[in-house]
Amino acid sequence: MLQVIHTIDRFTTWVGRSFAWLILLMAFGMGYEVLSRYLFGAPTAWAYDMSYILYGTLFMVGGAYTLSRNAHVRGDFLYRLWKPRTQARVELTLYILFFFPGILALVFAGGSYAARSWQYMETSVFSPAGIPIFHFKTMLVVGGVLMLIQGVAQVCRCIVCIRTGEWPPEVRDVTELEDQLLEQSGQNETNNPLDNASTVGGNER
Repeated sequence: MLQVIHTIDRFTTWVGRSFAWLILLMAFGMGYEVLSRYLFGAPTAWAYDMSYILYGTLFMVGGAYTLSRNAHVRGDFLYRLWKPRTQARVELTLYILFFFPGILALVFAGGSYAARSWQYMETSVFSPAGIPIFHFKTMLVVGGVLMLIQGVAQVCRCIVCIRTGEWPPEVRDVTELEDQLLEQSGQNETNNPLDNASTVGGNER
């Protein structure tokens, strides 16, 4: 089961990092639009479409990567007080009752939505350039499928935790600022020279 978790996590990490490059494309595109609009008085006809297509794609496809890093919104003020086994049991129940039905609904509804868009080779009604958006709507399905795959890994994590009482280790390529500050404060307390001095003094006495 741990092998399944690691394999899915590696795949999700590769997808997340690959699509993260869309941020640079969006930044360069919007930067060009600002320069063209305000310096040369020649706004582009495609910048708006590019921004929402790239951002929307990143948002949908990056959801599985975010889930693998345990970074989605949660009621942590309650969750963090529970023991790992309690956390795992609650998470497993919520995955079965809400996560998988919701994501399956997204995949099937998004599939028919995207299929109609491909049928008509749909273009954006808000774009003076007539930017095609049928490929963009396909990202609904892609994002949903990726979430389903990562959901399997999360369920396996819950099962492992229920059996062992500990969460299996996660891939740590990114750390939340809050966690970094907590780790630093813990290290500072451990290495506090005043504490060391008091300890030495106590030993001498």
